[in-house]
Amino acid sequence: MFESNRDYPPSVHGAEPCFGTPAGQHCGSNGPASAPPSRERPGPATLSEAYCGNEPSSPQVATWITELSSGRVLEEIASDTDACLISRLRVLEELKAAAAAAQVRVAAAFDASVRAAHARSGVPLEQQGRGVAAQIALARRESPARGGRILGFSKALAHEMPCTLRALSEGRLNEWRATLLVRETACLSVSDRRLVDREVAGDPAGLEGLGDGRLIGRIRKLTYRIDQEALVRRAAKAQADRYVSCRPAPDTMTYLTGLLPVAQGVAVFAALSREADSLRARGDSRGRGQIMADTMVERITGLTQADRVPLEVQLVMTDRTLLAGSNEPAYLSGYGAVPATWARDAVRKAATGRAGGGLAASGSASTPKAGRKDPASRHEESASPDLWLRRLYTAPTSGELIAMDSKARYVPDSLARFISARDQTCRTPWCNAPIRHRDHIRPHRIGGSTNAENLQGLCEACNQAKEAPGWRARSVGSSGRHTVEITTPTGYSYQSTAPPLPDD
Repeated sequence: MFESNRDYPPSVHGAEPCFGTPAGQHCGSNGPASAPPSRERPGPATLSEAYCGNEPSSPQVATWITELSSGRVLEEIASDTDACLISRLRVLEELKAAAAAAQVRVAAAFDASVRAAHARSGVPLEQQGRGVAAQIALARRESPARGGRILGFSKALAHEMPCTLRALSEGRLNEWRATLLVRETACLSVSDRRLVDREVAGDPAGLEGLGDGRLIGRIRKLTYRIDQEALVRRAAKAQADRYVSCRPAPDTMTYLTGLLPVAQGVAVFAALSREADSLRARGDSRGRGQIMADTMVERITGLTQADRVPLEVQLVMTDRTLLAGSNEPAYLSGYGAVPATWARDAVRKAATGRAGGGLAASGSASTPKAGRKDPASRHEESASPDLWLRRLYTAPTSGELIAMDSKARYVPDSLARFISARDQTCRTPWCNAPIRHRDHIRPHRIGGSTNAENLQGLCEACNQAKEAPGWRARSVGSSGRHTVEITTPTGYSYQSTAPPLPDD
């Protein structure tokens, strides 16, 4: 993909990119005005030579990356003609597609290599390949869930859809449209999938000017013609994938999303719409959308009022924010940082009985003396039965929560809450999934203790991935906050530091 003796990437189709022209020269719509001069510092002859180091980004590759945002290139962009700027965009888009195709081949080859190594080591068939998606996610700075989708996409393209992969390699198809081809043929047999691949992507010129909708339509038309049962299988698979998710939205709001079968989704929306229309007709001053949202909360939770939710909500805030009017943000478990004013208002509503919630307020305390165990949490009950204040004490120098300890393998509820408050989300880098497991960093079976220093919060997928052969984890000291170093079977290490609490 890169030529030797140049430290910049050429066009995928062979023409030199505009960003390779000397400063002050411009390319027209048909290509560069002149060929760029050779560099005095030769680059690697092949990309393989650029990947031989032990770092994820080798010096040679870093040079190419730096070139794309170098001062010289930025000057060229500022002085380019409009036609050349458009040409640059096309070249870079083709380069992105070619790089995506290269990643597909690398991911598929890595999966095959790990599976073969696991087979030689006697790993049971159903466990072969465990941890591959997690390593891919770490290398690409993606979440583990995204890593699993990347691996599935890569294996499908590399092993079953050669025409789509070739079009991606040549820059004639972008990564998203390649994803559509993989997704829309997922329910076909391998032979039928290859047939669709050949008919749709076998002629790259036929993909020009084809939008997402038309591409999906063409794929489905072929799919239904080849296999009438494919629609039934797709519907069954889609119904099995139904779910509900909750993710943060701006301004202390959340997106509660449900993927439902069409009949159920339409029925739910119709019921909420009827209730909203009925209440509006009787003079309810709330907007239609507000009524629908409140009705959904009331019917799901069984409450009579949507703003009274007597559930324990972990709201971590400093005593200064709670009592002294400080503007230090608080942290709401499952959401993230929230404004101090909003946090105080939540406490006030709970204390006056307007809305319930369990609130954890973190304060400052001295680090406990050696041999003495300070409780990491103490309970204070207010006059309102819906409000609980749990004081979590932090070390004054680092802001780290003071540790708790247990001799049992099972993590006690109080220690589990402690870990959730400290780690907030899954500790694997780039994974923001909710904590499902409190994992022993040093396994309990080899003497690992059940204490805060040796525990981390992980989602289920990350906890399973680290059990694959060759994965290692250890607790390390860094910046005063709890830090874990993960080492993958390929030898790459990644550090994860607990996020700062509100009083940091």
